[in-house]
Amino acid sequence: MICFAKLPLKVSITDIQGEVSSITESWHPHLNTFDYQGNWEVLSLRSPGGASSTIIPDIINGSVFMDTPLMDTCPSIKKITEYLRCPIMAVRLLNLKSGAKIKPHKDNELAFEKGEARIHIPVFTNDGVEFYVEDNLVKMNEGECWYINANLKHSVANNGKSDRIHLVIDCVVNDELIKLFDNADKTSRDEDYNMAEKLLIIEALRLQQTPVATDLAIELEHELNTFLKKV
Repeated sequence: MICFAKLPLKVSITDIQGEVSSITESWHPHLNTFDYQGNWEVLSLRSPGGASSTIIPDIINGSVFMDTPLMDTCPSIKKITEYLRCPIMAVRLLNLKSGAKIKPHKDNELAFEKGEARIHIPVFTNDGVEFYVEDNLVKMNEGECWYINANLKHSVANNGKSDRIHLVIDCVVNDELIKLFDNADKTSRDEDYNMAEKLLIIEALRLQQTPVATDLAIELEHELNTFLKKV
């Protein structure tokens, strides 16, 4: 299981910083007030239904993900979503204000192995930011591209004197994203073995009927057989 990974994605961070700094729309307080203290704000560039005021990245009442009007003002960010060449769900800017903290929490089912990936690109950050995935301090610099397994416990503290703004992109895992992850600098660990879940993943991969998905299914079957031999 991948805990976090630095992805080989080139980013025009100066252009993105200029676009974000030029946004005049008001930021919205993050709704999960139980999960943080201080000020944590959101702007949506792609959301269910396409409204920039919709800051929850989950489909509700049959809505579909659509770009918001803000995406048109951020062509460099739009270019990143196109470069990923995978289905894009929510795209948001998350501003953790100076002195704010996101408490340890999990975003259930949001993990590469479960078919979805959350990608973080720091737009503005500082040396006082501490981003933990479980007990691992993940140092993310401006312009870098990181995958975070949000299904694991994670937390963030902005102990610096400036705001920390991340571009956060939620993706559906497909062959192109698998290829990108193959070339990433990954930190992984053995996961708690769930045989029923593993069988469902193998079945879903085989239904895709693509070479990369088939190869991954074969690899997972090999892992499953190895596990069963040890039982």
